[in-house]
Amino acid sequence: MSGVTRLRHPRDDDWAEIAALEAGAYGELAEGRAELESRAAMSPSTCFVLDSGDGIAAYVLTLPYPFHEFPDLLLLERETHPSANLHLHDLVVAPGFRGRGLGVYLADRVVQTAREQGYQRISLVALDGLAPFWAARGYHPLPDIVVDGYGSGAMYMSRVITEQPPGTSATRRSQ
Repeated sequence: MSGVTRLRHPRDDDWAEIAALEAGAYGELAEGRAELESRAAMSPSTCFVLDSGDGIAAYVLTLPYPFHEFPDLLLLERETHPSANLHLHDLVVAPGFRGRGLGVYLADRVVQTAREQGYQRISLVALDGLAPFWAARGYHPLPDIVVDGYGSGAMYMSRVITEQPPGTSATRRSQ
């Protein structure tokens, strides 16, 4: 694979590769193509891939979801959840691209997108061992929220979107 060339939204022909990256990253916790596509369909404008020119170097899937809740890995998303909370559901960097800051770049892009689109907070489920990565990006654990189905050690985390960058306007989302 060559260097990363551009950030874009997922296309129909990306899903086999996205599903393969997800399966390689999560093993028995992998959802599968249909589930991933269903989540991205709820909010295409908040999902991104980093296209290397030879394939997908990384991807992130986010969708509006009620605060304190998270998608069931075994179920397809069938309805949009109007919410001021943007849930970062999945972020994977391809093995050959790890260690280059692409995960940080996509995590920052999610925050920028949340600001631009008027979300008030971002939530996620940090899989076992990944809470320090997310804590370094401003996410705080909410240990009272029980996380089932995401493996032992999974933790619900959230961060508030505190301010709009100068010169931007955002549409307020309903709670």
